[in-house]
Amino acid sequence: MSDDDLDWALDAARRGTSPGWPLCGAALNPPLLRYLRVVVGQSAEDVASESWLQAAREIRRFRGDAAGFRVWLFRVARHRALDELRRGGRRREDPAGLDVETERTAKDDPARRGPFERMATERALRLIAALPAHQAEAVMLRAVFGLDVSQTVAVLGKRPGAVRIATMRGLRRPRRRDRG
Repeated sequence: MSDDDLDWALDAARRGTSPGWPLCGAALNPPLLRYLRVVVGQSAEDVASESWLQAAREIRRFRGDAAGFRVWLFRVARHRALDELRRGGRRREDPAGLDVETERTAKDDPARRGPFERMATERALRLIAALPAHQAEAVMLRAVFGLDVSQTVAVLGKRPGAVRIATMRGLRRPRRRDRG
């Protein structure tokens, strides 16, 4: 979905007009689930549901465009994920449950492509999920979802230099593991 289409859907969602909210969900839920699977493992769907519920309650107060909404939604999801991790008193679960094929995907989502592309996507998500948490989040937001440094800073609440370093180290680590 283009940013213009997402802007339209976002405006409709703010007004409570159909089909604004379902279009926002169709466009952003697949990447949100992949991000959450890296952060909280098997609890991703529950955390995504909590995130969408909170977003639905607060959408009328949100001011911004499609790019700002992505940042805002991922920040909401990150806070719900951190709550889940604290509630369980545990670290991320084993990411072995990553299954890109069973997710509802948007037409232009890379996970919707053929079996080889799906296998590559699953492998990449497993490699990212195996990184230290701060690197995994930075790589997912920067390299996978294409957020820029300032948007990633807004989601993670870290300094720009810390985001750049975590992304760089996270991208280097899987290459070293593949060679070893």
